[in-house]
Amino acid sequence: MKVSYHGHSVVKIETKTHTILIDPFISGNELCDLDASSVKADAILLTHAHNDHVGDTVDIAKRNNALVVAPNELAEYLGKKGLNVHPMHIGGSRQFDFGRVKFTQAFHGSSYEEEDGTLIYGGMPGGILFTAEGKTIYHLGDTALFTDLKMYGEMNDIDVAFIPIGDNFTMGPEDALVAADWLKANIVVPIHYNTFPVIAQDPHAFAEKVKTGRGKVMEVGEALEL
Repeated sequence: MKVSYHGHSVVKIETKTHTILIDPFISGNELCDLDASSVKADAILLTHAHNDHVGDTVDIAKRNNALVVAPNELAEYLGKKGLNVHPMHIGGSRQFDFGRVKFTQAFHGSSYEEEDGTLIYGGMPGGILFTAEGKTIYHLGDTALFTDLKMYGEMNDIDVAFIPIGDNFTMGPEDALVAADWLKANIVVPIHYNTFPVIAQDPHAFAEKVKTGRGKVMEVGEALEL
């Protein structure tokens, strides 16, 4: 399995047979190296409905005929836009042909802003535990620190945890370090930082302080072989 980071919260997972995108915010994301008009995806996993996470989902999914897996209300909304969707909810898991997806809690908001400014309720936000080829990736989505992360760490053997550190909208570096200790992932990767001035952080300073597992700053486009 190859896992790569593409700025903000964009993660790409490549198994032997499938390519999966998580939160493909590409257009309008100056930190992203992907091309929304050509990126390949068999499946798109969405943590919540905010525009900086749904991103280019509609165009990518239509072009690739990709399955979109998302929290129920967001999936239903995207289904009405003609996408092939599979709705899920927090605590639920499902085995797909590309891997197993389980949604966890995330303490955040979830709404999608249409071009005319209309806000669409997107249901509960979540994190995503993705398992394939014997490896488990945990994308926390946008969340505050909460104690059930300790339980997720006890219940799962996590190879890589993608943890937000930007502060203001999500947990900041201090809380993210606590989350890293609780999750006990082998590799801890900071995400959701430096895209906008209000979430400016030093990811290297964070990674150096990770005690449980190895802190790893992934440059845009960098991949890990698991």
